[in-house]
Amino acid sequence: MHYFYILYSEKRDRYYYGHSSDVDIRLVRHNEGWSKSTKSGIPWKLVYYEKYSTKSEVIKRELEVKGWKSRKLVVDLIENWKNKKLN
Repeated sequence: MHYFYILYSEKRDRYYYGHSSDVDIRLVRHNEGWSKSTKSGIPWKLVYYEKYSTKSEVIKRELEVKGWKSRKLVVDLIENWKNKKLN
């Protein structure tokens, strides 16, 4: 299984988009400073994820969301997902 995920840093008020086959381990690594691009935002919080069966599908989705260039669309995606999980 492959996951597209979105992290949020309160410290930087930023979202980070990525993909991994193990979101939990990847989140730990982000918060341990393994990634240069996320080191300054520690601590990161997982706020969204989607499951995909192939790596090519998850990469396609990550590039799609990155291409939005709109914080509002990302926030709406996260909020809609949270609401579905609560219902």
